Amino acid sequence: MVIKDLGPAVVSVWDGLRPITKKMLAGAMRSGSANTNNPGQKFSYDAHADWEVSRLLTALDEQSKSAATRKDSEKLDEIAQLAETCVRVLEAQSGSAEVFIQLAERALRKHDYNKLDQLSNRLFERFSAAEIAEVVRQTEMPQIRAIAYETLSMLPVPILVPLLDDPLYSDIGASSLEQKAYEYESEEARDALEQYFPDNDLQGD
Repeated sequence: MVIKDLGPAVVSVWDGLRPITKKMLAGAMRSGSANTNNPGQKFSYDAHADWEVSRLLTALDEQSKSAATRKDSEKLDEIAQLAETCVRVLEAQSGSAEVFIQLAERALRKHDYNKLDQLSNRLFERFSAAEIAEVVRQTEMPQIRAIAYETLSMLPVPILVPLLDDPLYSDIGASSLEQKAYEYESEEARDALEQYFPDNDLQGD
């Protein structure tokens, strides 16, 4: 694969990547794996790598939509191959709300509901309550918001309660606790709501 053949926007983003990120992506493409812990290469996935790979995926997806690219099946295949490498790395490594939204929107555009289910599982397994709440706060897509709310409702009450003290997430935390209290009949969630909102009438009273 020759990066310069994939379009000027892709080349611009690729040229701005750190050398270690380029090596990580090249290794992931060769191996077909998103494992960044190669014993022969010292690499620590960090927030900057997250941002770099996310930007590259955006550029690749935009380039794949161009009329010229769509007429060139070889170039389109190469763009798709590098894009899927970016997706594998982000799925395996990222804990960012922005990246989750990017990947979920991409899956919805492709009507890839199996991928959306996989992303939902990773949201539950890897993301903090605050990052999941940030997904709710940032996304404009009701499907993604519903996934995030459903994930929050599955978290233990002690993990959700701190959201009530954060002005950014207090409403989201309260909604998640209400879902646990009334849809899942959690007395613990109900007690937490009554403690934080003693003057409010709760659903079902």
